[in-house]
Amino acid sequence: MSAKKANAPAPDAEEIEEIEVEQGGEPETGAAAGEAAPPEKTEAEQLAEQVEQLNDRLMRTLAEYDNYRKRSQKERTELYPEAVAATVAKFLPVVDNFERALESACSDADFKKGVEMIYTSMMECLKGLGVEEIEAQGAVFDPNFHNAVMHIEDEALGENVVASVFQKGYKIGERVLRHAMVQVAN
Repeated sequence: MSAKKANAPAPDAEEIEEIEVEQGGEPETGAAAGEAAPPEKTEAEQLAEQVEQLNDRLMRTLAEYDNYRKRSQKERTELYPEAVAATVAKFLPVVDNFERALESACSDADFKKGVEMIYTSMMECLKGLGVEEIEAQGAVFDPNFHNAVMHIEDEALGENVVASVFQKGYKIGERVLRHAMVQVAN
């Protein structure tokens, strides 16, 4: 290298472009040399791509709505028995009060008949909802249906037999609304 070239200032960008043009080269643009620019899409291709994207969004939205509808239906079918059971459980003390009223002595026969009619009507409504009384008196004690609050020794009754019922139990299907409060023998 000569002393003149070593001490010369470095060429700037404009000088480099001029040198490349003189040598027959093309000045580099923003794209790297050797890369081809992507061909532009025609209007028809752009519209077809847009239609495809919109169809995809529509199908996803329809699938999302269908899933929402199924999930809502499932929640409703699961919630209905819970709501019925909770509501019926609130009416059970009223049934108990009617039974106590029917057991008590009453001097007015018409009044007692009216209470019987109301009790019968209420029990028919509960039966229509699928409410059943849990069999307890004389049955074998089952902790799934009975709540033992007392225990007696009675040789006349078998082992783990319900001797008496203090409060009736009720169920809807296999779901217990209220356990029967019982006294168990032996």
